[in-house]
Amino acid sequence: MKKFHLTAGPSELYFTVEQHIQQALKENVAVISHRSKAFQDMFGFTASQVREMLNVPEDYYMVFTGSATEVWERLAQNCISKKSTHFVNGSFSTRFHQFAEAWGHQTQKIEKPLGEGFNADDFSIDADSDFISITQNETSTGVQFPLEDIYKIREENPDKLIAIDAVSSIPFVDIDLTKVDSLYFSVQKGMGMPAGLGIWLFNERCLERAKEIKASGRHLGGYHDMFTLLKNAEKNMTPATPNALGIYLLGKVSEDLLRRKMDIVRSETEYKAGILYAAVGAHKDLDYAVKEERVRSKTVIVIEILNGRSPKDFMAYLEEKGLVVSTGYGPNKATQVRIANFPTHSKELYFQLIDLINAW
Repeated sequence: MKKFHLTAGPSELYFTVEQHIQQALKENVAVISHRSKAFQDMFGFTASQVREMLNVPEDYYMVFTGSATEVWERLAQNCISKKSTHFVNGSFSTRFHQFAEAWGHQTQKIEKPLGEGFNADDFSIDADSDFISITQNETSTGVQFPLEDIYKIREENPDKLIAIDAVSSIPFVDIDLTKVDSLYFSVQKGMGMPAGLGIWLFNERCLERAKEIKASGRHLGGYHDMFTLLKNAEKNMTPATPNALGIYLLGKVSEDLLRRKMDIVRSETEYKAGILYAAVGAHKDLDYAVKEERVRSKTVIVIEILNGRSPKDFMAYLEEKGLVVSTGYGPNKATQVRIANFPTHSKELYFQLIDLINAW
């Protein structure tokens, strides 16, 4: 029996990935030089598809990294002058805060309990902070940060850099990038690809900040700083030998999603989230882990298992039918499960999932 992974990441491969891998092997993509014309063409194509898919402004830069986790360190090195503000309500937002502290920056931590989101009236951002980190979709807890709240933070803090972690919300989230300064994600979740590639988008304000920091004499890191990444990206290259297969697949999957039309991809995601949340709400032994509806994720649905029933039993029951889901994360592992809702997860797969939940 084929098993379908509705895991929070890595997740099910997009249904066209297998054929794209076969074609990539025929074209020797995995062994071409990253200084060759063939690689430059591939890089350029992928960048163009991602830009169109996410409606990236022309004056935004785009570089490739090994992961989104790497971007945390690049931001800490290149874009935080002195003090950063971090909205923390889960394991991944916590880790970036820890990265910033490890680099010796002063930090402001605005924290909420696991499963809760932020409301604009609940916090104030320190005036001396020069950088704001927002996890748009906290994979560990299934809490989203509504876009209108991000835009309000921008209006109230026009001089601070704002960086968005969109790892588990791309390509679903339709963010206006002119209202933030940086956005980054990786490919093993919503893009439905093998892990090992990060995408970092940033604007001129980020680059200017890096120039100021470099001019102050501070070291920007011993690996690849923003300038090295950008210098190569402007030639459709990378500083070191990259995940060429990942770059190739990203271009192809982005092209596939564009053919489906992004408004359809996003509306299908909304629909699938709606029917799953409805099934959870109607089940006597299940509940929403995120109580406030406006901050419930559409792409990582987190379910609380009630009445003494076991998440392990729930997961085993689904896996027997060919559906694999994720455990709760960290301290929630014993009481929760997480179910991904990415473009690769079809409506038909979700209908099967809902039937199984209703029968459990």
